[in-house]
This record gives sequence, structure tokens and C-alpha cells, in this order.
Amino acid sequence: MKVVIAIDSLKGSLSSLEAGEAIHAGIERVFPKAQVIVRPLADGGEGTVEALTLGLSGKLEKVIVSDPLGRPVEAVYGILPNGKTAIIEMSAAAGITLVKEAERNPLHTTTYGVGEMIRHGVEKGCRSFLVGIGGSATNDGGVGMLQALGFGFLNEQGKQISFGAKGLANLKKITTDQVIPQLQECSFKIACDVTNPLCGKKGASAVYGPQKGATLEMVEKMDHWLSAYAALAEKTFGKGYSQFPGTGAAGGLGFAFLTFTNAVLQSGVQIVLEETRLEKDIKDADLVITGEGRLDSQTIMGKAPIGVAKLAKKYDKKVIAFSGCVTEDAALCNQHGIDAFFPILRSVVSLEDAMEKENARKNMTDTVEQVMRLLQI
Repeated sequence: MKVVIAIDSLKGSLSSLEAGEAIHAGIERVFPKAQVIVRPLADGGEGTVEALTLGLSGKLEKVIVSDPLGRPVEAVYGILPNGKTAIIEMSAAAGITLVKEAERNPLHTTTYGVGEMIRHGVEKGCRSFLVGIGGSATNDGGVGMLQALGFGFLNEQGKQISFGAKGLANLKKITTDQVIPQLQECSFKIACDVTNPLCGKKGASAVYGPQKGATLEMVEKMDHWLSAYAALAEKTFGKGYSQFPGTGAAGGLGFAFLTFTNAVLQSGVQIVLEETRLEKDIKDADLVITGEGRLDSQTIMGKAPIGVAKLAKKYDKKVIAFSGCVTEDAALCNQHGIDAFFPILRSVVSLEDAMEKENARKNMTDTVEQVMRLLQI
């Protein structure tokens, strides 16, 4: 029997690979001769760097970059074994969790550190980048990142505009003569699961600005500045992406990648599935196992386990899911490729106890064992 395991992390408890190995242990108790393949799984958000890099035997790199307020912070990204592919989460440099609630103000926060991470990867020899762009503290249209890569965003005096959304108010000219030359050799896959455009009622400022500390007055100003920035970029480069789905992600970082680099915006799950080559493993599998920390109605909205299930159903494979907990509406998952799912909690315990790593590992392995025994029957 061949079993393929691709389970998302149980956040705050087990990583993707730890959960996968716990499942593997449960299978071995019943089917010791089974061929079991564990693949990392993530959706492009938190945990993607660790899951992909370690799961594909790459290495983690640490670099000191600027946080959203320009302070030094240690950021971690991954380089895959080919030495040419970097895995980056923009939140490591420009994430909202790096800024205390009282400090949150998108007029001042910058994506400069994201550009520093990319530049470091380029210096290490990387030319292919997978970038997750969720959880930002910024609304600068990705200008900070581009400044770190050598683009000029100049005011009337010919000087670089200041960091943060407020700098866009003074933008008059965009230049490329100082861009790092290696950038033209680089390609970017951007993990983006939101469809918001850069500007307008559903744009970056209106939808995400308030949670980053923006007032209604700031939202209106930022939307106007981003619109003018997009118009200038289109005039300069002949590319008009301001209404393209996903360009409003991470305060306009999606727009920056599409307009200024060789980039595509893709579903985070799809990027991960492609990089792990999961389809190749699934083709001749007898059983596919997936899951995440919590299965509910949101799981079917493009989350990682459903991505795995859809791929499995392409080859008519049976799919089982395990999770820390399930909700009543998780039954919707049965309509989207997951044939059966099982919560791993085995007694009434506190959330803290349930999430404790060793408890979660044991609960996962014990639950999987019993499901395997049912399959054996």
C-alpha cells in the first residue's frame, strides 16, 4: 500500500512535517510494510518558509533587515537545494505582528525590508523567488521594497520620497538606472489568495487600511496617492495593473511585483503543490491523507487541504483528513474531495493542553492508528 501524506501545520502546535510524521507513525503500527511519503504543505502564509525549505531539504538563511518602522529585525527565509530558489514570507520583514498596536500607522510603515531580503537572496545566487505576501503592516504600494532594489521614486527635488504611504503624496518620477542588474534575471511567483485591486472601494486602502491603523481620512488620502502612483507607473512602463485582482494584496505589494518585476500572482496552495511535485506522488497512491489545525467551512475557500483533495480527485484517489478540531459546518469538506475527516482530540482537555506538542503528536498518531485499523478490516 502506498500512502501520500500532505497536511498543513497545526498552528501553535505541530509543523506540517511534524504532523505528517505523526501520521506516518500511526500508519506503521497497522501497516508496517506500507510505502509512506510525507510532503510539506502550506498555503503561502505563515509557516510556508519552514514547511517548504525543510520539507524539500533546503537551508534557512538569516539576515538583518528593516522592519516596518525601519528598525533592525532578523528575518528568516529559505533556499532550496538547487541554490537558485528562495522562499520568502514578506511578513518576516514587513508583517503587522512586528509592530505594536499603538505603533500601527500605514502612513509610516514600509516594505523596504522585503526588498532587502530579496537582495540578499540575489547575492546568494537565487534567481527564482516564491514570495508569500500575507499579513502586512504596510500600504506603500510596494515602493519601499522597490527602493531597496534600486528603483528611484523621486520627489520634485529629485530625491527619494520618504518611507510609508505618506511618501507617495510627493511622488513625481520613477527611475530605473540604479536597479540591481541581476533583477532582470529573476522571476517571482507571488502567493496571493486575495482578489482585491490596488484602488477603489475594494482596494488595499479601503479594505485593509483600517486594520493597519488607518483612519477614514487616511484611507481616502492613501487611495488617492496609490491611484496617482499607478497612473505614473503605467505612464512610465506602459503597464496598467491597478484594477488587476490581487494587486491590492499586502498594501499594494502585489501591484509592485506585477508592474516592476517578472512576476505572476498565484494561489499559495498551487505554488506549494507545484514546488513539492505532489501530483507525481499522488498518481499511483492508494490513499491520500491531508488536514490542518481546524476543519470548518473556511477550509473549502481555497485552503491547503482542499487543494490536496482536488489534486487527488483528479486521479480518483480516496482522501482522509485529520485535524485538531472540526466544526459542524466542516461537513462541507465532504463535498469538496475529502471523503472522511477525523478530529484527533481523545478527551476533554484545555486548549493549552490540546496544543502542547507532545500531546498533539500522540493524539494524532493514536487516532490515525485506529482509522488504519478500520481500513484493515
